[in-house]
Amino acid sequence: MTATPTDLPEADPTKTPDATPARALGDFIRTHRERLSPLAVGLPPGPRRRTPGLRREEVAQLCGVSPTWYTWIEQGRPVSASADALARIAVALQLSRAERAYLFELATQRDPAEPDPAAADAPATLIETVQLIDAPAYVLDRQWNALAWNARAAALFVGWLDDGARDRNLLRFTFTAPAARALIVDWETRARRLVAEFRADTIRHLNDAPTRALLDALAAANDDFARFWASQDVGEREGGRREFNHPRDGRLAYDQITLKPAHREDLKLVVLVRADDARG
Repeated sequence: MTATPTDLPEADPTKTPDATPARALGDFIRTHRERLSPLAVGLPPGPRRRTPGLRREEVAQLCGVSPTWYTWIEQGRPVSASADALARIAVALQLSRAERAYLFELATQRDPAEPDPAAADAPATLIETVQLIDAPAYVLDRQWNALAWNARAAALFVGWLDDGARDRNLLRFTFTAPAARALIVDWETRARRLVAEFRADTIRHLNDAPTRALLDALAAANDDFARFWASQDVGEREGGRREFNHPRDGRLAYDQITLKPAHREDLKLVVLVRADDARG
């Protein structure tokens, strides 16, 4: 006799918490299913229930997926879960924005509800905020194109954010503009670090057309970029000291702060605060 999914033994999550990514995903979904009442999704309470919350079959029906497939997901089996199926589970379980984001992180999938990777705009309030900051500040999109910047940033980044610049991409500026090598102190160390940060920052949309086109073009145009990218180095986009040899103001040092705006995690707000030992 062939066993059905409900006949199969399940691992005790109290003994092996989050033992595998699939197990962690299953535990997360199961917990939120058990928290959701039938009335919350418009279902009658029905007869006495043996388990809290919704039944697996009910969630599967709400999601439009096979009960067997859904059961296997909860049991932590290594089955394929598409982004579309995960989105339907998130809606059926009435997950909050943060819970939904966590679900997709567990499944190593990109949420189809995320902003269009090709979007080239920033919220008006974010643009206004950049203009109010009394320090060099700018906003980057997923491919690290500058979408907004203030006058202090334009004055600092000659050849990138000033009026005479033609390309607002930070990577292309760093690797193809002669002005960048003169401006950035210890250019090679900083450029290598920048590539490692970009690799980490783009892991979830590495094969999106705009990102892929940028990487291919840079690798073909610049041997240093191709070499750094081939090294497979990965690094968080962190703060820290940034030093510049400015053509007018001489040696400048800043502490970098990078923030992600709420609800637009595809964007980054970068602020450069003058380092204490560099203030006159």
